[in-house]
Amino acid sequence: MEKKKEIHPEKPVKRAWSFNNRNFIVFAFFLLLSFIFWYLNSLGKDLDTSIRYPVRYTNMPKDKGVAEDLPSRVYLYLNGSGYSILRMKVTGNNSPLTIDFSKLNYRPTRNSSSADYYIVTSGLIQNLNSQIKSECKITSIKPDTLFFSFK
Repeated sequence: MEKKKEIHPEKPVKRAWSFNNRNFIVFAFFLLLSFIFWYLNSLGKDLDTSIRYPVRYTNMPKDKGVAEDLPSRVYLYLNGSGYSILRMKVTGNNSPLTIDFSKLNYRPTRNSSSADYYIVTSGLIQNLNSQIKSECKITSIKPDTLFFSFK
């Protein structure tokens, strides 16, 4: 009598997984490519954003010193094309903006000692716009008021 060969189901081949893996890699590549094109397209439009920017204070009154530390960084709210804002965020922190006390109109605070003063930062926008060397423009600065005291 002839012996019949038994039929055994074969184990699934792992090629299906590698096929799915290849599809996933192709999908991920085109997803990344579409993100890059979307990002480049959005950089061409005008945007509003904020950036934390370093400041330096110069020409303090020689007979007086500042009692408190003035902030070393301020938030600049910018409006401009995405490319100029991106360039500002990447390279802008290298050179701080200069606030010149000799050109400021600082005012004494009310109901306080005569050594307490404040500066409204909206008055600095035109001067700081000329310092940033970018196509984007500063729309506002935070904090909106800098308080300080002379010793």
